Amino acid sequence: MTADPAFGGLPGAVLHDEIVPARAPWLHHIAAGETLRIIDIEGNQAVDFLLYSDADDAERYSAQDTVSAQGNLFLREGSVLRSNEGRPLMTITGTSVAYHDTIGGACSCESNTLRYGHHTKAQHACVENFLEANLLEGRGKRDMVSNINFFMNVPVEEDGSLGIVDGISAPGLTVDLRAEMDVIVVVSNCPQINNPCNAFNPTPVRMIVSA
Repeated sequence: MTADPAFGGLPGAVLHDEIVPARAPWLHHIAAGETLRIIDIEGNQAVDFLLYSDADDAERYSAQDTVSAQGNLFLREGSVLRSNEGRPLMTITGTSVAYHDTIGGACSCESNTLRYGHHTKAQHACVENFLEANLLEGRGKRDMVSNINFFMNVPVEEDGSLGIVDGISAPGLTVDLRAEMDVIVVVSNCPQINNPCNAFNPTPVRMIVSA
């Protein structure tokens, strides 16, 4: 039997392996020391990502603390995802993509309407995915914070403006994150079809947790 290359380089035994369909939410508890690998199966798929402490629900991922501590807007190998208490939640231990976005935010029905026209208001969006997943843990809209966009390309121009352009990922590329404390990961496998972050065609991603 041929070994699955998706497991290559993982630090230990596989505990969980799941395909997240295009446009779908995902939530999983990950213990300190475990590694989450996110695989962009077909390429050019944005993965919106939130992170909460499993011990204290008031402690969660903070884009401000993360960006300030590392002095850079983009996430790369070695980047530490910090909480609103300044503590490490997860560390990017490996990535086959040059960088990941911290500032592009999550699409919503309201932002779709503003950016792309009223006819898009009924389209499913990342905010709805986050809300659906967070309900499983008793969290609501006020518990949502600025998210990470793995595999998404949001360049910052010299004048400070932002763009959302074709992703820099490709089929089978990955990002690995090691939990530095017990955490709850919440993902929206982005449903956006109005800009090129998903090549206008959302596709599945794969989540592997190893010990």
